[in-house]
Amino acid sequence: MAHTVALHTAKAGGRLQLAPAGSWTAEYAHLVEPLVDAAARHAGADEVVFDLRGLERLDTFGAWLIERMERAFGTAGARTSFVGMTDDYQALIDELRPVETKAARPPARPSGPARALALIGAAMVEMASSVVMLVNMLGNVVVVAGTLLTRPQTFRLTSTIHHLERVGWRAVPIVLLITFLIGAIIAQQGIFHFSRFGAGVFVVDMVGVLVLREIGVLIVCIMVAGRSGSAYTAELGTMKMREEIDALRTMGLDPVEVLILPRMVALLIAVPVLTFLGSMSALYGGGLVAWLYGGIAPEVFLSRLKEAISIDHFLVGLTKAPFMALVIGIVACNEGMRVQGSAQSLGSQTTASVVKAIFLVIVMDGVFAIVFATLGI
Repeated sequence: MAHTVALHTAKAGGRLQLAPAGSWTAEYAHLVEPLVDAAARHAGADEVVFDLRGLERLDTFGAWLIERMERAFGTAGARTSFVGMTDDYQALIDELRPVETKAARPPARPSGPARALALIGAAMVEMASSVVMLVNMLGNVVVVAGTLLTRPQTFRLTSTIHHLERVGWRAVPIVLLITFLIGAIIAQQGIFHFSRFGAGVFVVDMVGVLVLREIGVLIVCIMVAGRSGSAYTAELGTMKMREEIDALRTMGLDPVEVLILPRMVALLIAVPVLTFLGSMSALYGGGLVAWLYGGIAPEVFLSRLKEAISIDHFLVGLTKAPFMALVIGIVACNEGMRVQGSAQSLGSQTTASVVKAIFLVIVMDGVFAIVFATLGI
């Protein structure tokens, strides 16, 4: 009967015959497995013959048990063969033979110094790859912009104005607030320390030069990188996940022209304007604190400010703004295009976008400081 399960054994000299019978299926696993374990006691045979003529049903579970017995006797040095092997049984057992039963050996962990060097090497490779991608993105943007100069009617003005409103106009309140506070804090700390030497009025020089040359544009660009750069990455990354960018290519449209260039132009216009507004707000905050905390009257503050700064200080700050805006846009759009098909990838690239943009903005500010100092500006 189909539910009869047996494993007949017959041993003659060095020859062992194993004859499974009945239904060797997963349904009767509790009956079959003890028989297989008992057959392992017949170790030491020179030849093992599996007689399958008594099998009525065989599934993958039963075939694996037979394969397991064959491997065990083969490992012990016995020759194995089959009798009564049908095509169906042969197919099942052949499918199981390539299966590896030994656990994969974990790779050897390198030593501490080797692991540190491997991490440094991987970081350098990733950095080089990022630089290449950024240069490639910059090249694509330049090529598309050059193409639009020959056919300006294809420029997406509506999209640019939309992004300009989001990047510029909506950012004005938070930029004014933060730069106002930064200017006030710089003035308060300057007055607190300079007053010890009777030189409190010199805080006007410090606030004017720092805000117009460095702090104003730097704070604004860091805020833009965190606010608008992350938004660009998230938007493009979401479109990448939804395969909308692939759809644009399928329709014969260039994603750089449709999606990236309007965002870049919006940043190039908005960041200098925000830098100007932020610098004025920081000066106002510094002047207010100088008046209320340091006793420097507004007319004295303005008079001293005119003596301390020149148009060069103002131009230095505004000159940096478009270049930093370009860096923020390139990094944000490049990281958005690198997003894969998972939410984790979107989060990782958005974080990377903000970190890389802020890092490059600070590095660029240092480079500009060296260049302007060399030029004597």
